[in-house]
Amino acid sequence: MTCSAVESAELTRARRQVFLALFIAIAVTLHVLETLLPTPVPWLRLGLANIMTLVALYLYDGRAAWTISLARVGIGALLLGRLFSPGFWLAAAGAIVATSAMIVMHRVAGRRLSPIGISAIGAAGHALGQILAARLLVIQHPAIWQIMPLFLFFTLFSGILTGWLASGLLEQLQQHPAFQKNEADNNTSADDYVERACR
Repeated sequence: MTCSAVESAELTRARRQVFLALFIAIAVTLHVLETLLPTPVPWLRLGLANIMTLVALYLYDGRAAWTISLARVGIGALLLGRLFSPGFWLAAAGAIVATSAMIVMHRVAGRRLSPIGISAIGAAGHALGQILAARLLVIQHPAIWQIMPLFLFFTLFSGILTGWLASGLLEQLQQHPAFQKNEADNNTSADDYVERACR
């Protein structure tokens, strides 16, 4: 038995949803675990959950990255009982600016920048978004900008670490038939994977 074009499209869509659900679960778990770790500043985190946002961006598209990023912030806040708290808005602002920056840079210079470079840019955007949110909602004083250099240095370090980890995970996932592109030199493509599932 073979698949029709409609059945193949439905299988591809279902497979995407399954992997995105798995990525969201991993991202939320990392987000919650990181939040429970002690830190000198409430919003100073390594941002390991962003690994899954970066992976979704490279394996799928910007829409998938938005799904992971926003679901991670929302579900994480619900699990921790912090929905609509100042910490939630800081996390949301950072995630929005970071995800926007990564998607734009991936579209503009995706072939010239590695996941590490994209992640570092996203980390800088995350720092900017959180500082802006903190300035508007928490510390309404211009002195908050004085911590920007130190905060930016830390987030760039965490962005490079996150990008390096995401790069390693991408190398492993791209070997899976579900994520292989249609190329002439590939014996197994994503379409072949779908066709085998229909038989």
